[in-house]
Amino acid sequence: MSIVTLLPFIVLIGAMFLMTRSAKKKQQAAAQMRNEMQPGTGVRTIGGMYATVKEVGDETVLLEVAPGVHAVYAKNAIGAVLEDAEYNRIVHGDDADAAVVPDDASSLTESAEVVADAETVEVSEDAKPDLTKKVDAAEGDTEVKKDGTADGGTEAK
Repeated sequence: MSIVTLLPFIVLIGAMFLMTRSAKKKQQAAAQMRNEMQPGTGVRTIGGMYATVKEVGDETVLLEVAPGVHAVYAKNAIGAVLEDAEYNRIVHGDDADAAVVPDDASSLTESAEVVADAETVEVSEDAKPDLTKKVDAAEGDTEVKKDGTADGGTEAK
């Protein structure tokens, strides 16, 4: 057999080795993160629930999901161990660096004086809007029907 026929197999085996190696590194990092959990740290489960670690066992973790509410989870169900600042920001809403966002959209619209002036404008009930189609002078030779459309024009419906 020549080297040309063996080259695709060698490349395939090398690619498989590299892919399994990176996956194994990720699994080892996740296992190390789960083993370093301590009571009192905040975690996020793989389901997206945030909780505080109360006890750590060999294969299980006791989590406090709400004050006074405890649940037992498998260690593999822990998706991430969070830092205290990040956990408090997500769960309790503690964020000193957050921008102030108004409760309503008034700051995004016109100023209060302009809005107040617009509210004082009275609309006459006698004035009716003209909804008929205007015919240009160039189109004056076409006959205009009662409904405002001209002959030869297209009606889009």
